[in-house]
Amino acid sequence: MQLRARADALLQELVGGPARLRDDQWLAIEALVLDGRRALVVQRTGWGKSAVYFLATALLRSAGAGPTVIVSPLLSLMRNQIAAASRAGIRASSVSSSNVEDWGATFEAVRRDEVDVLLVSPERLNNPEFRELVLPQLAKACGLLVVDEAHCISDWGHDFRPDYRRIRAFLEAIPTGTPVVATTATAPSRVVEDVADALGIGPGEPDVLVLRGSLDRESLRLAVVRHGSEAERLAWLSEKLGELPGSGIVYTLTVAAANDVADYLAAQGLAVAAYSGRAGDEERLAAEEGLLSNRLKALVATSALGMGFDKPDLGFVIHLGAPSSPVAYYQQIGRAGRGLERAEVILAPGEQDRAIWDYFSSVSFPKKDHVEMVLAVLGRAAAPLSTPALESLVPLSRSRLELLLKVLDVDGAVRRQKGGWEATGEVWRYDEERYALVARQRQLEQQAMLEYLDTPACRMRFLLEQLDDASGEDCGRCDNCLGLSSPAGASAQALAEATRHLERPGVPIEVKRQWPSAMSGLGVRVSGRIPEQEQPQPGRAIARFSDLGYGQQVRRVADREARDGPVPESLVEAAVKVLAAWRPQWPVRPVGIVSVGSASRPELVASFAGRIAEIGRLPVLGAVPHHGEARQDRTNSAFRLRAVFGAYPLSPSLRSVLSGELAGQPLLLVDDYTESGWTLAVVARELRLAGAGAVYPLVLGAAA
Repeated sequence: MQLRARADALLQELVGGPARLRDDQWLAIEALVLDGRRALVVQRTGWGKSAVYFLATALLRSAGAGPTVIVSPLLSLMRNQIAAASRAGIRASSVSSSNVEDWGATFEAVRRDEVDVLLVSPERLNNPEFRELVLPQLAKACGLLVVDEAHCISDWGHDFRPDYRRIRAFLEAIPTGTPVVATTATAPSRVVEDVADALGIGPGEPDVLVLRGSLDRESLRLAVVRHGSEAERLAWLSEKLGELPGSGIVYTLTVAAANDVADYLAAQGLAVAAYSGRAGDEERLAAEEGLLSNRLKALVATSALGMGFDKPDLGFVIHLGAPSSPVAYYQQIGRAGRGLERAEVILAPGEQDRAIWDYFSSVSFPKKDHVEMVLAVLGRAAAPLSTPALESLVPLSRSRLELLLKVLDVDGAVRRQKGGWEATGEVWRYDEERYALVARQRQLEQQAMLEYLDTPACRMRFLLEQLDDASGEDCGRCDNCLGLSSPAGASAQALAEATRHLERPGVPIEVKRQWPSAMSGLGVRVSGRIPEQEQPQPGRAIARFSDLGYGQQVRRVADREARDGPVPESLVEAAVKVLAAWRPQWPVRPVGIVSVGSASRPELVASFAGRIAEIGRLPVLGAVPHHGEARQDRTNSAFRLRAVFGAYPLSPSLRSVLSGELAGQPLLLVDDYTESGWTLAVVARELRLAGAGAVYPLVLGAAA
């Protein structure tokens, strides 16, 4: 009992006020500290999982144990945990991509036993320097291993991360009898079993404590609000935010949507900021602190702001767009109401949700032919290959290549060295059956999410059933239980302002200034910086495919699956607005139009060029058709350049015009859409080498 009293005292220091451990929390601490057992803790957000391992750390350290190692997935989680630990006198440090400059001092402090808790991102477990110099000593000294957000280990989970599989190797390296605890708040039975198997801490293992409590969050008030258009949804949000209690989070499905919505809300006078994985560390930290201090009404965020963000008084969570899984949705709304009696949770689905789900599903797991290709290239290499060098040898985007390498690395088929990647020679089997099962599970989750939107039954009960936590009782507080219909409307003024915002077309297209590395290996002899006299000017697209306004219109006519046909007049009118806003930046108005020839949508591109020419009273000088290999699907920058380089020769008549009467004159270059930007760059280069002056690209849609 003396130990429990000490734990209660430490808890009060941790939370900064009167507090006492619940019996189930003490049961977990007792198992770790007194019995040296392994534990699997599946408890709702706000239950106090971090208190368990921080208090266990303090008690173990006072008894002479080594430092606690916490494998933690998100930087926001690390920052919050370090702040919480310091309140209880626990010395905590982290090792992540955001503090590389501090690694040396941190490792030295660990060596001197001056660190009680070391938080490590899963990616660091395979950093060559960390793996070779630090990991062996850390594993030997480890007094407690914590695997936080453990559902990331399971490829059945909503946020599977291959790097988490590396924890198994670390687990095997720590001393026998070292206590281990894995925690999560969002895991159905299938995921729990997979996590337990991966970590060797399952119910079938001897002397393992499994704590699984009710995942119900009594503070959450769930509702679904449907809107007839994007303008209505945006107008509703701009007025709804001011009515909601405290501060909160507005989740979007894409980075582009987060930035666009945040810009609009800020223009309406609301204190908001965008938050995504593409933002820099300083920008994300400033946004987090703005929300934590209530200087911001809301963060407009992607799922990058998810696990571990700790703000007990978060008053609301709104989703503009439905996540693809009820489990993922429950994880995100779990940020709200942890220290409040009531928090509002509203889901406002969007027209494009399913298309976004389909895209992310398509990049979830590596394809068999891609795996075989990478292994063959690495097997032939005489030395380790860096990721950029490997990228020039296989037709995979950087994101897909990095995911594939992580999977192969975790499975032992490749190894990361200081000079890059190398094949280990280990036999690797493509688990096609398992990947197919996971894909099917993803489809079932998407269907369940659609059912959640339409269910007339209790929404909380529905979500808990998805988590295999069926209580059999309705919550009595969601919109369905209360028979409420949440207002979806907005004032005429708000709707007009939102409509104007969404009908404001035009996004910039960046200029390609540098050739991809190692192009000579693909038979294209270019390197380094692209000469300025061969570059196009920065261009314009009417919208990105993922944009809230014109995005869906341009997707319908310009996406790779779209049928050919004349350009809609609404997009012509939008293009005119783009050109009118762009024109003041032109030193000289373009004197003619050239279009990029299209094999799949010739009528769309030709009609687009023709209508712009008609309205602008400009001649159409011709089209530049593609002669070469078929365009490759979502390959990397180097392979995309190879597919188009030299494949757009100008006709003799066009060359004659550009070297003669129109020599040095600016042109408008028209296409249906741009994805990588290399087609526009190559065609513009041909035009400029033939004698054209400035080349201004104009496209209907941009893929990203």
